[in-house]
Amino acid sequence: MEIDTPVNPGVTLDELLAAKEARARRQQAWLTRYGQPVISLSLVTPGPVKDSVRYRNAFAVAVQACDQLLWQHRWPWLAREVFHAHTGPTALWSVAHPASEIKALCVALEQTHPLGRLWDFDIHCPQAGQVGRASLDRPGRRCLLCDEPAHACARSRRHPLEEVVGRVEKMIDDWFARD
Repeated sequence: MEIDTPVNPGVTLDELLAAKEARARRQQAWLTRYGQPVISLSLVTPGPVKDSVRYRNAFAVAVQACDQLLWQHRWPWLAREVFHAHTGPTALWSVAHPASEIKALCVALEQTHPLGRLWDFDIHCPQAGQVGRASLDRPGRRCLLCDEPAHACARSRRHPLEEVVGRVEKMIDDWFARD
């Protein structure tokens, strides 16, 4: 007996842009509603496929890591929501704590956790807007395959997409096979 598995055709540029706009509207609504910094989490998922079991599992680890970070530091969150869509998973937290300290610890998570390079924690402050790595004197992200700045490799398409996606999938598979 054959099982017919649906093929995920991927996400179009229009769908990605619409999802990005919707996420920005949601972030702004949370900043207005709660008046506190907002953590916005998404995954680094190169290529057209943004939702898969593999990606959802990696995302669940990121959500758990962020929850633990907030709990360990006793930073109260006012709201937390996780969204799953074919354009990729996202999560939001509204946290009653200074945005720069939140960003510093989220960057540390991105840099120290074995899956952290695949996590994208954006911090938005009601007064200052987005708090980036540069505001903390932190370097930008490095490429998944070489040591060049990630944005430069992505823009120039220096590496074949299959290699980049393969690296992402290997990182996830290695994490879940570690035991």
